[in-house]
Amino acid sequence: MTAEMVAPAWMHTQISAEQYASWSEEQCAGIEIVDGMVVVSPTASKRHNRLARILANALDAAAGPDWNADTDFDVRLQDVPPTNRRPDVTVYRAETIHLTHTRPEHVLLVVEVVSPGSETTDRIVKVDQYAEAGIPFYWRIEQAATGIPIVCTYVLDPATKAYGDGEVFTGAVKASVPFFITVDLGVI
Repeated sequence: MTAEMVAPAWMHTQISAEQYASWSEEQCAGIEIVDGMVVVSPTASKRHNRLARILANALDAAAGPDWNADTDFDVRLQDVPPTNRRPDVTVYRAETIHLTHTRPEHVLLVVEVVSPGSETTDRIVKVDQYAEAGIPFYWRIEQAATGIPIVCTYVLDPATKAYGDGEVFTGAVKASVPFFITVDLGVI
């Protein structure tokens, strides 16, 4: 059986933002749209999902009433051709929770937890896309063999639309964002 036999026909053609908006949540789960093409994301491990959830809960608790932190929803980076990315954790303006599309101007921070199937995308491709979209902060979490996560933080330079290296943390997360946070992620 070939991949073409398994993949639905809509995965082989460019789609519009309107077509994507008409799909059900089940169709959108586990995919991203890049330049109008469907990209299937590899299934995340339990450890990956747990780390993202712990971090989202900690960021949400620290954010106060002006910001929300959530997992598993799209950020619309561009409309034509549509590019929707699904960061592992997104910190966004609380007043935008009712909007259909979360846009870069609503987002303060995106976090990607690197998995074996997402290394190049999380370390190179998404970084450039998030920077070009103007998202102020990007964190990349590496899952070290020791079980203690390594958190690499990046801060956007608006003039160059590129991220500059921030601090690197192991096991504890601190950031110079509108809210200060220390999270002991421990061994996940």
